[in-house]
Amino acid sequence: MHASSAKPTRPMTPSAETTASAETEVGPEDQARAQVYALLGTLLARPPQEQLLEALRQIEPGPETGNDMAAAWGSLKQAAARAETAAIMEEYQELFIGIGRGELVPYGSWYVTGFLMEKPLAELRQDLKRFGFERQEDVHEPEDHAAALCETMSLIVSNPQIEFSRQREFFDKHLGSWMGRFFGDLTAARAASFYRAVGLLGERFLEVEKAYLSMLV
Repeated sequence: MHASSAKPTRPMTPSAETTASAETEVGPEDQARAQVYALLGTLLARPPQEQLLEALRQIEPGPETGNDMAAAWGSLKQAAARAETAAIMEEYQELFIGIGRGELVPYGSWYVTGFLMEKPLAELRQDLKRFGFERQEDVHEPEDHAAALCETMSLIVSNPQIEFSRQREFFDKHLGSWMGRFFGDLTAARAASFYRAVGLLGERFLEVEKAYLSMLV
């Protein structure tokens, strides 16, 4: 299959069993990781509205933020300060939808195999079932969209009942092999303006995430 132009919404939700099991609070590091994943998922799923842009304009990285991540947050803050919602909607359209397809194709199967709906998606669906995630009936987008995968990682990281080794395995299998390249492509995309800063944040965050996950063996 060739590239699709449809926009995703969150395709997966935790099952009642999975939600009920998450009784222990996650630590501050994992809360921060989950929040970044959730933000990236939101920004990749749809163009931000004024309320989110205003929140991004108020970003103040904490003292524990590394230099590379602090620079990426600063770039996103500046991009949000310059941004207008109408222009971002047009930018999102050109980047991810277009006529027939956008400048970028933000699907794991596409980056790994050059086609959509291939083996990586089938393997992802099997792993999502093992985690207890259920596909929403009203969502028809493939689960390997970059937005959906970031949202899924946010849910996984937020659930203290999911062992760290399973987080690392899911990341390595379904994000680590391609999503960094996608964010790099986003920073270099011809149509990118606001989303160049989104790509930089995603690229830097995945570098930190890879180091963090490999360190805690």
